[in-house]
Order: sequence, then C-alpha cells, then structure tokens
Amino acid sequence: MSGFVPYRPDRIPPDDVVARARAFYEHMDGRRSVRMFSADPVPVEAIECAIRTASTAPSGAHRQPWTFVVIGDPDIKRQIREAAEEEERVNYEGGRLPPDWLEALEPLGTDWHKEFLETVPWLVVLFEQRYGVADDGSRVKHFYVKESVGIAAGMFIAAIHDMGLATLPHTPSPMAFLSRLLERPDNERPFAMFPIGWPAPDCEVPDLRRKSLTEIARIPDGGRIVPYPGGTRTRDNSMQTPIGEMWIDDGILWHRVDKEMITGVDAEGVLDAVAEMTGGVPMPAIIDVRSIAYA
Repeated sequence: MSGFVPYRPDRIPPDDVVARARAFYEHMDGRRSVRMFSADPVPVEAIECAIRTASTAPSGAHRQPWTFVVIGDPDIKRQIREAAEEEERVNYEGGRLPPDWLEALEPLGTDWHKEFLETVPWLVVLFEQRYGVADDGSRVKHFYVKESVGIAAGMFIAAIHDMGLATLPHTPSPMAFLSRLLERPDNERPFAMFPIGWPAPDCEVPDLRRKSLTEIARIPDGGRIVPYPGGTRTRDNSMQTPIGEMWIDDGILWHRVDKEMITGVDAEGVLDAVAEMTGGVPMPAIIDVRSIAYA
C-alpha cells in the first residue's frame, strides 16, 4: 500500500512474552514519585533519550502535539520555584484547594514548599500543543491532544525510572507562569513539570498501597481475572477455603474471593485445601491458577 512500510517485528515465544511482562511490571512496580532529590549531576543525554522515548508515543492523527522544554539554568529554576510556591501557597493556605482535596493530600505529606525544583539538576516542562502552526503561519488542527500528551508523559516517566533516575509529575495550579518564564508560543499550554535527578541519600516516600489487579481490571474468560456475578453457582468439585470458593476445571484451579476474606488470610489453610482438591498434587503441577474478581 502506498505510504506504508513493512512492519515485521520478531515474534517472541509466549513463555518469553510472559517472562518479559512480569519482569517489566516488577521493575516498574518499584517506581515512586520522589520529592527528596540529590543535586548530583545527570548527563543531559539521558534526558534527551527519555524525550526520544516519549516521542514514540501514539498520538491523534500522528500530530505529535507535544513540546518538552529542558531547564538546567539555576536562575530559571529559581524563578520557576518561586512562581510555583507562590501559586501553591494560595492553594494550601489561601483556600483555593477544597477541604476534601487537602484531606486527600495529607498522607502524601505535601505542602507549598517546592525546594526540589531548585535542587534537581534538570527540570523538564511538557507542553501540550493545542494546535500546530504551519510554515505559512496557518493553524493545523490537532486531535486528542490531552490523551496523546498524557500517553507521552507516561512513557517519559517510565524511561526515567528505567535508567535508575527519579521524577515527579508536578502540576502546580495554575501553571500559566511556565508559559511566561519559558517564553512559549500561544498554541502551547503547560501540561506537567518533571523534576529529574537521583533520589537523595535520605529520601523517603509515603508508605502507600497500589490497587490490586482485581480492583482495576475486568478481564474476560481466558484471562487471569474473571468477573464472577453474584449468586449461587454449583460445581461438583468446588469447596470453601479460608479465602473463598475454589474449584478445578480442565486442569485450572479457579478461586473466587470475597472482599471480607482478604484480611488475615491463612496461607497454609489455602494450600491444604488445594492439596485436598488435587489429591495431594503439589501446586506447581497445576496447569494454571486463576483468581476471580471480588464477589
């Protein structure tokens, strides 16, 4: 087809696909938003590579509606910090943020002080291009701008984490001061700011819990999590365990959990129940284990 090129990536064996998926998840699960940074230098090439990675993100009609502005100049970082803190002081102490928002932020330990904006070796401000500008000065329509820029931002964060650095998607509100300080054109609007560097030696982050897969996904039959409607479902080989109903079907151990059964799970009791169902066959011999979404 005219205008197209062949796309023939190497096909990876299914077992390797899963292994790579697990390894990537485990690596990304170690990512944290950091507010305590070291001032140690970071090669600018690393920032450039992260931006290149972000630029591979899909975008509406391939318009690529983003601009990454890299700041390393101490004076500009100071101006950005001062402007950000001025806005954030109004947010936190001037009544701009509603009480429920402040309550949600409390476990994160944040306030209007943003000294990390000066500490880090690099700031990267991501701007969304509301529209493009052609060579003749006419407007070029962009599509799904926020969705496209949001995907690019996620890939940028992943790239920063993958190279061993830390960052924080910082969005002081309002952010118009960034357009002024960085002299950006009218078609660009600040989307997020990323301080980038090494975590400080004494860095601490909030002790948070990420939602489980069953809380964020509904995967159809054949996946690892299968939505299970309420009500009674009879199986000849089902049994109750300390964390819910379990049964075997075509060599697959299925497990239906109830929310109330998650706390204080008796792991040994579950293994005993599995052994009873499988006639003493150890867990690794079961072809697959699948959990069912909360009842």
